[in-house]
Amino acid sequence: MLPDLFQDEHHYRQAFAQGLKALLQEDSLGSFILVLANAIHDPALREVLHPAVKTRYGQLAEDLQQSLTRGRNPDHPADDLLVFLKLMAVGLENLQSTRSRQAGPWELQYNHLRAFRPARMSGETVTTLHAPFDEKAFQFNKPFLRKEIIWEGELMGHDCRLLYNKFPFAPLHGLLVIEPEERHPQYLGKFTHDYLWRLMEALGKPLPGCGFGYNARGACSSVNHQHVQLYAGRETGYPVEDPGWSHNGGDQPWPLPCRRFGDANEAWHFIEDLHRQNRAYNLLYRPGRLYVISRAMQGSYTPAAWAGGFGWAETVGAITLSNARDYHSLTEDQIRTELEKLYP
Repeated sequence: MLPDLFQDEHHYRQAFAQGLKALLQEDSLGSFILVLANAIHDPALREVLHPAVKTRYGQLAEDLQQSLTRGRNPDHPADDLLVFLKLMAVGLENLQSTRSRQAGPWELQYNHLRAFRPARMSGETVTTLHAPFDEKAFQFNKPFLRKEIIWEGELMGHDCRLLYNKFPFAPLHGLLVIEPEERHPQYLGKFTHDYLWRLMEALGKPLPGCGFGYNARGACSSVNHQHVQLYAGRETGYPVEDPGWSHNGGDQPWPLPCRRFGDANEAWHFIEDLHRQNRAYNLLYRPGRLYVISRAMQGSYTPAAWAGGFGWAETVGAITLSNARDYHSLTEDQIRTELEKLYP
């Protein structure tokens, strides 16, 4: 039986919003940034949270301004401080909500706040799919992340932890860490794959429009700690799910090698072969099916100036942009050309 949180979309959305409200009470720039990012991405969350976000922003900005005026070093992580200072420079009232448009088959999303975030491991050069778990690196057991947990407990027989995504790009976007205390690296095994397949089938009915996105190491995974990205409430499928593509039985080729599987074992044999080849890949789990996109390792190609790290969302056709000019000007052909750079 699924925990109450996952019984239906109402319970899930309610828990999601309540956790964000609680985070606003934290004396932390990072917590505020997380709440703000989720609020501007989701109109329903923004409506609920905006008054409290506005008040809290004023308090934090005033405290920070006083500290800097008096020559005191603000007691906040450097990354969070930089993001908040950029926000102060722009002004909360000038921060734009997330919006989207189509460019041919591709989905473009403009996410203003993501332009403020610091670079992560997803921008580094990676040459191997596997690397040992590193306790000292960023990972999901860090004490300061406790406050960002939406829920933790047993989920279909396994210990799991669901955290907020600090810079979301999908609806009700969370990070699901499987057996976090076991400290598994971000290297998919058959046990985890089979579990994710069963779990997605179980979540599909109570959480319509849900899926798991997975970035292998070398495919823009920024944290080497076993996890997937859970989204829910998406009204339409991702571009890769359109029936016109050849992997879905249509006649149009996807820009990257893409396979769709309706059987967990067949999918695993294919993934296992990618492991043997040390071939990077991204995954999209949906109820009863899996999309596997094989691609070049990050750092092995030169991206366009507008392109950040291309992870699972980009390789399934949803491009997130933080520059308004790029959002308005990019064409269908430019996006296809950029995706083709990842061809392994």
